[in-house]
Amino acid sequence: MAEATGKLVRTERGIDLVLVRSLALPVDEAWAYLTESELTEQWFGPWEGDGRPGGAIRVRMRFEDHEPAIRIRIIACEALERLVLKAEDEVGGWHLELRVEEDGDDALVTLVHHLDDDGMDGVGEIGPGWEYYLDLLIAASEGTERPGFDQYYPSLREAYRSQRP
Repeated sequence: MAEATGKLVRTERGIDLVLVRSLALPVDEAWAYLTESELTEQWFGPWEGDGRPGGAIRVRMRFEDHEPAIRIRIIACEALERLVLKAEDEVGGWHLELRVEEDGDDALVTLVHHLDDDGMDGVGEIGPGWEYYLDLLIAASEGTERPGFDQYYPSLREAYRSQRP
């Protein structure tokens, strides 16, 4: 069974959910897994559209029921370092930030989900979901077996709910 690694962190803007993974890849290869459609397809889903800052893409989420497509606006894209996204669908929007930094021969990937009030209510679902997707990223980058979502949810729900302020 998976462990809850994410932390809720109070910031000037509100509350952020922060999760970190170490990838056994150099920074440029880790960045490619976050930005190139043929690689994002392996752990999150393929995308199409305008991937430049200010542009919008549609991502088909491969590991969700019925593979839903979501619209994502690219807020910032600082190559090899930082990607800021605003995901929008029929149930609302998510403000996400992905940062990549060198850690010796590896790359550290930090995912920050800037939570609003609805996100705070749903953190028991959001946290396990990001744990799952980040572990899918590791499996894709290492060529290992993908975990099942049932390893994360509902078992990690309370670990995230208990962090709410």
